[in-house]
Amino acid sequence: MLKRLLPLIFLLSSIAPAQAAPIYVFPVRGCEVNYARAHHDYAATDILTKARCKFVAPINGVVDEVNRTDNWSGKTNLGIDRGGLYVSIIGEDGVRYYGSHLRSIPASIQPGVVVKAGRFLGAIGSTGSARGTAPHLHFGISWPTPPDTWWVRRGEVLPWKYLDAWKKGKDLSPVKQVNARKLKVGEIPPLPKK
Repeated sequence: MLKRLLPLIFLLSSIAPAQAAPIYVFPVRGCEVNYARAHHDYAATDILTKARCKFVAPINGVVDEVNRTDNWSGKTNLGIDRGGLYVSIIGEDGVRYYGSHLRSIPASIQPGVVVKAGRFLGAIGSTGSARGTAPHLHFGISWPTPPDTWWVRRGEVLPWKYLDAWKKGKDLSPVKQVNARKLKVGEIPPLPKK
């Protein structure tokens, strides 16, 4: 019996399953949003919306970093603390997606947790350097780096064209732009002078 099944097993194991392109979703669910094509001093997008709106995974992936403590102080204004509460995931496309200034993060969101596109990652707020401003999601796209490399995590490519596409239900990948940027500046570019 096994002798007759071996050719079939070999044939089935040599056929690669069909691979669909990653499916991207807009990272804010259930609320009206507004965002610009530029950011004040680096490549990111602030998505303005109401407090407690949902920040969701824009693609299937794995939770990379979670920070539930707002350590930011206006006196020191340390770059590593500016995001306040944040979550980043590494998408199945190899890109890191980062959302910060969150109000809260569910206990189930921990580093290493596998998430599907659209999974709730946190409630939007005004933590970190956004204290005293309108609630918004700081959304950054970059490549994976060690945890304390905050200047890459916060964003290396402008997200607006991807956000525009995802909002319309179109599947536009930032992989090529992220890889080109990483090639240009290096895996861990120098810390900004600001």
